Formats: sequence, C-alpha cells, structure tokens
Amino acid sequence: MESRLARLEAVQAMLLEIGQLSASCTDITEFIGAVHRALGRIMYAENFYVALADREDGTVRFVYFVDTLDQGPDPQERVKLASPEQSPTAWVLLNKQALSMTSDEERSRENGSTWGTGSVAEHWMGCPLLDQQHEAVGVIVVQSYLPEHTYSVEDQALFSLIANHISNALQGLQSMDRLERAVQERTRALAREVAERRRAEQVQHALYQIADLSASALETGELASSLHRIIAELMVAKNFLIALTHPDTGEISIPYFVDEKDGEAPHKRFPFGIGMVSYVLQTRQAQLHDAGSFARLQASGKVREPLGNVGIASWIGAPMLVHDKAYGVMVVQSYDPIIVYSKAELDLLAFIASHVAVAIARMQADRAIRKAKESLEAQNAALNQALTQLQEAQSELVRQEKLASLGRLVAGVAHEINTPLGICVTATSHLVQELKLTREELADGSMTQESLDAFLDVVDQSLRIMTTNTQRAAALVRSFKQVAVDQSSDDIRSFNLGAYVNEVLLSLQPKLKGRPVKVEVDCPKDLVLESFPGAVSQILTNMLMNSLVHGFEREQAGQIRIHAALEEEMVTFEYGDDGAGMDADTLAKLFDPFFTTKRGSGGSGLGAHILYNLVTGALGGTLRVESEPGKGLRYHLRFPRKLKKPQLVAAE
Repeated sequence: MESRLARLEAVQAMLLEIGQLSASCTDITEFIGAVHRALGRIMYAENFYVALADREDGTVRFVYFVDTLDQGPDPQERVKLASPEQSPTAWVLLNKQALSMTSDEERSRENGSTWGTGSVAEHWMGCPLLDQQHEAVGVIVVQSYLPEHTYSVEDQALFSLIANHISNALQGLQSMDRLERAVQERTRALAREVAERRRAEQVQHALYQIADLSASALETGELASSLHRIIAELMVAKNFLIALTHPDTGEISIPYFVDEKDGEAPHKRFPFGIGMVSYVLQTRQAQLHDAGSFARLQASGKVREPLGNVGIASWIGAPMLVHDKAYGVMVVQSYDPIIVYSKAELDLLAFIASHVAVAIARMQADRAIRKAKESLEAQNAALNQALTQLQEAQSELVRQEKLASLGRLVAGVAHEINTPLGICVTATSHLVQELKLTREELADGSMTQESLDAFLDVVDQSLRIMTTNTQRAAALVRSFKQVAVDQSSDDIRSFNLGAYVNEVLLSLQPKLKGRPVKVEVDCPKDLVLESFPGAVSQILTNMLMNSLVHGFEREQAGQIRIHAALEEEMVTFEYGDDGAGMDADTLAKLFDPFFTTKRGSGGSGLGAHILYNLVTGALGGTLRVESEPGKGLRYHLRFPRKLKKPQLVAAE
C-alpha cells in the first residue's frame, strides 16, 4: 500500500513538473527530454521516443528518440508516414488510440510480417498526443527489450494520463515552435531577398556601365578591358577572353585575353570550327563545363583542336547574339577546383553577353553611319560637280560614269543613287548620238528645219530629264546624309501635284521601257501643294522601283494605279500594284532599315525605309500599307497640303 501511495505521489509530482516545464521551456526537444527523465522515476523508460505529425504534407518528425538498440532519424528530418499495417507508430497516430503490444503478440499477427522497422521489443506501449479538437498531433512511445521489464495495466493507464498532460503542454510549445520557425524562415527569406536585390542592383549598375561604353568611341582593346572589369565585379573572372566573329572571312579573332597560365592567346585569329568558342557559336547557347564534360566534348568530336590550356576546373562561355546574329563569345574559366561556376553564373554571363552584343551592334552601326555620312558628303560634292558637267558636252560623259560608279561605294544605297544617274547617262548618250547625226547633216548640207526642230526637241527633253534626275539624286544624298530629311525653308515651294507626278514618271521612263507594266494616274489638275517636291519625287520613285524589282518579274505584265485627292487641306495619296505582294511576316518588316528579299540581286533594303521617313518626317504625314501574297501591294499616304515654313528669329 505504501509503495502504491509513493508511486501515486511520484506521478503527481511528475504531472506538476510537466506543467512547470511547459511554462519555462521554449524548446520542444528540451521539454521532452525532461519528461523522459521524470518518466523514468515512475516506470522503466530506457527506450523512449516522441513523433510529431505534420498534417499538411503527411510526414512525422522524431523530435526525441532514445533507444538502447536502434538509432533514430535526425530530429529535423521529415519522414513520410507509413500505413497502419506497416508501423505501430502510424497505427496509434491514425487510429488515435493507445496501443500496448508484447513480442508474442507481434509475432502472432495475421500476416506474420514484422510490424515496424526497428528491433522487436519485449513490450511496446504507445499513446496518441491529441489536441483540443481530438486530432492526433503526435505519438509518445516507451518500450522494453528485457523480459523482466514489462508494463502492467496500471503502467498503461499512467502512461495515457501522462500523454494527455504532455499533449496539452506540447500544443503551446508547438505554437511557439511554429512561430519561431516562421520567424526563422522569414528571416532567411528576407536575407535572400536582400541578397537578390543587392545582386540585381549590381547587375543593373553593370548594364548602365555597358550602355555608357557603347556610347563612347572606345577602341576594341579598351572596350574589352572595361567589360572584363565590369564582369569581375559580378563573379570571379581571373581568366577572361572575348572572341569576335568575322563573317566576311569565316574567322574568329581574340582581341582581349587574360589568363593565369597563358601569357597571351594561343591564336589571335583562327578559322571558324575549332575550339570551344566555335562550339558555343554552333550551339547558339551558353555553355557550362568542367574538366570531365570538356574531355567528353573532345572525345565525341564536338570540339576540334582545343585552343589554350585544357587543365580547367570550370568553364563558362556565352554567345553575344542580337536577333540570332552572332557577334562573338565571352568566356570565363577557372583553374582552381575551389572556384566552380554554377548555373547562376552561367545565366548571369549569358544575360551580360546579350547586352554586350547590343552595345557592339550599336557601336558598329554608329561607325557605319559615320563612314556612310563621310562617304555621302564626299559623294554629294562629286555629284553636284558631275550634274553640272553633264550639261556641257560629250567629253564629260566619261567623268560622269566615274562619278556614277562612286555611288556604288555608299553602303546600302547604291541602287537608289544609281537610278537617277543612270537615267542621266542614258539621256546624255542619246543626246550625244543626236548631236553627232545633226553635225553630219549640217556638214553635208542635208539639214532641214524639221530635223533641226526634232534635234532641239531631243535636247529639250534630254535636259529636262537630266535636270529632274540630278535634282532628285541630290535630294536623296541629303536625305541620307541627315537622319531626318532636310526641312529647311529652301526645300519648300509651291507645285502642282499632278504635273509633278507626271514629270517624275517621265524621268522613270527608261526603267519602264520594255516592261509590260502600265501606270495610271488619277489626280485633280488643280491640286497645288506647298511642300517638299523632292520628298514627293523620292517617295514615288521608291514605290515604283520597289514594284518593278519586287512586285513583277521581268516579262510579267502588270498595272500600277496612283490616286490623289484633297480632303480638308489633307492630301490622300494612294499607290497600288497588282504584283506578287507579300506575306504578313515580310510586310511587318517592310519599313525596317536594310531589310530586303533581294539582298543578292541588287536590293539594299533602304527604299521602303526612306519612303517611311520621308512621309512621316519631311511631309509630316502618316503611312499605312496592306498586302497579301499574289494580291499586290497598296500604300495609303495622308499628309498636309501646305507645310509651314520655319520662322527666322531676328537677333537682338
């Protein structure tokens, strides 16, 4: 009796201790360890564990596990909950009932299989930990491997009572634990967010620096050195190179090379197809490799003749692409096994490489524009001189042909300038021939008034053709020399649109001659514009030449219709042909500079681009185009009848 009373006092003391521990402890593992020590004072508890369940993902954590034979999982590891037929712990948790089982009872189970994964206990006893809603939040288990230590009915009742008190205490501790874990997770998330934001700021700063470089007229070496410095701020880049493509020669050059093991690049220039740089250009994708994958590329033949030191630990290369056009490759590599690049560095280098490609493309375009401007300025002076000499005599024809050939040096605008010059040359040749015949008639005395009048008509028509086309050539040169068409007051004058259209068509007769293409003009006779006649001439010329080059085959019959009208001081000008037309993709690129479907057949791709700039810039109007394959092409222009001349401000 005294023994029983002493045990009840011990149980009561343990329950009070559990209450005190739940108020003072903040760590679940520490709390359960204290409970384990207290439980050992009232029953055999050498082997004791507690598993807590996570209802959301169907897992359990063995937050406390002490066993003389088995080693439990990590307290933070989440273990997928087994089925009740596989584990007594799962049975107690899912059935929310206490379970007491001896080794004999376990061996006599119907299926005869081992219940659970641990060592078979002489006596196993488990109780569910229930919350206020009678939902199981975990399991508390005590077991014995010794026959002399088994659990009586009284032990089982005491264990259930203790489990109930532990359940109440755990609810508060779990709430605190969840809060602490949430705080920790949020702290980690904030740290990641801060790191990502700092990283984004570094990348953004790098992009600003790259944009500044593209606006500076730096030499290739200085530009590459600056890029190396920028990339080194974002990743370890002790070994860095930039390779540039040369499509005209099919070669790759290395303008910049910094390496810890090689003092200089093994080859400053080499043919496309060898080395890792060529492999990156062939795949058009950023590549991440280590020594093993690099060796496999060599063994498979995907990389021929590797250049430079092959003892790499990590290697990343990214192509510099703009609209699938490759400008080169950026490479960063490491010989140090400690410095190994990840996909994050690969993505970053690819991102930077794409922006560098845009910067290089912009710099190349700026250089091309400067060269074109210089060439156009020189060409303009030569053409003005040639246009004057064309009117003098047959002896200047050779000089005119030389100047006309200079027009082919202007990148992308050759056929645009050669067209009016070719017309002038044809008119001059015809005039020379007529002059020769007239001199012969004059020498042998067979000249008549009729033949003289005919000669004068030829002279008059030829001079008008040459004057019109030389003026148009000069206007074209000016329009390309400047980004926007010259809108100075000198170019604005009053002219009859219908008469001017017919005059332009007359100058284009050599291009229409021999072509079964008819041109119809519908324009009011009294429609007078105060605008840029040169712009109107160039627009109409580009439209007609595009029709002849792209719309109709050489012997194909066709029709071109031109219609103009006046609507409340706005001119509507419509041009259409019944030629080949174009699909939606081609139509979307029609006004892009240097876009042409006849790149190898004389097309520069600037005609429609010039047309668009003249309509929207010089004439201050709008332009709409529509087309379908096999249904021709139609332009719809709308621009003011009268342009205001710029006002001169007197100096004070």
